[in-house]
Amino acid sequence: MSTMTRALILTGYGINCDHETADAFERAGARTNRVHLNDAITQPAMLKDYRILAVPGGFSFGDDVASGKILANRLRYKLGGALKEFVDAGKLVIGICNGFQVLVKMGMLPMLDGEFRQEVTLTHNDSGRFEDRWVHLRTAANTHCVWVNGLKQLELPVRHGEGKFVPRDADVLKALRDRGMIALRYCLHDGEAARGDFPTNPNGSVDDIAGICDASGRVFGLMPHPEAHTERTHHPRWTREERPEEGIGLRVFRNAVEYAERML
Repeated sequence: MSTMTRALILTGYGINCDHETADAFERAGARTNRVHLNDAITQPAMLKDYRILAVPGGFSFGDDVASGKILANRLRYKLGGALKEFVDAGKLVIGICNGFQVLVKMGMLPMLDGEFRQEVTLTHNDSGRFEDRWVHLRTAANTHCVWVNGLKQLELPVRHGEGKFVPRDADVLKALRDRGMIALRYCLHDGEAARGDFPTNPNGSVDDIAGICDASGRVFGLMPHPEAHTERTHHPRWTREERPEEGIGLRVFRNAVEYAERML
C-alpha cells in the first residue's frame, strides 16, 4: 500500500459522503484526512501537504440558492489562490455529485482558458424529481481524464435532484468534445448511446454528459458516485449474479493514486 500520496477530503455544512470517499481513497492506497471547510479556509497552506483534493457528495449548505453554489463561492473567494496553485502544481482534484456542482459553479471545471470562470452548469433534472438509481456509463473515446484511464464502461449509482449538465453555448460544448474534456457519458447497458432517453440518461444532460475534466485531465467532476461501488456487495444484484470482489468505482480512485505516485 502507498505511504506517499495524501488525499484531503473536504467536509462540513451538509457534505455527507466524506467517510465513503475517504474509505475509497484508503482502499486505493492513499492516506486521507477529512478536513472541515473552515479549517481549510483558515489554513490554506495545508493544501501543500496533499496530492489529491476531493469535494464529496451531499447537500452542502442545504442546497440553498442552488446545489453547490454557496460552497462554490466560499471556495472561490476564500481559497481560490491556493486552489489555483494546487492545480498548477500538477495535483489532482475530484468533485462527486454535489462536489461536481461545486467545481463547475466556482469555475474550476472545465477551465477552458485556465481561469476560474463558470462555463457550464448542473441544473434541475428533466424529470422534476430527485433521481436515485443505478446507471451505465461509458468513457468518451478521446478523453484524457486520468481518473478513468483504462476504463471503458462503469455501472454506478446516481442520487441527485440537479444533475442535468448544460454548457453555456454550442461553442463550449464543441470545445469540450474537441479537447477530450468529456470523460463520461450515460449509456445503455451494452454501451450504446443513451441519446437523452430517460431513465438511461437520468437527468436530461446535454450530449448524455455525466462527467468532465479540465484540459490537463487531472481535475475531474462527475454526477454518479464511484465511492458507492467499491466492493461487490454495494451492487444491487450481488446476490443474484457473479460479480468481481472489487467494485468498478474503486478503479477511479486507484487511477488517481497511481498517477500521483508516478508524477509527483
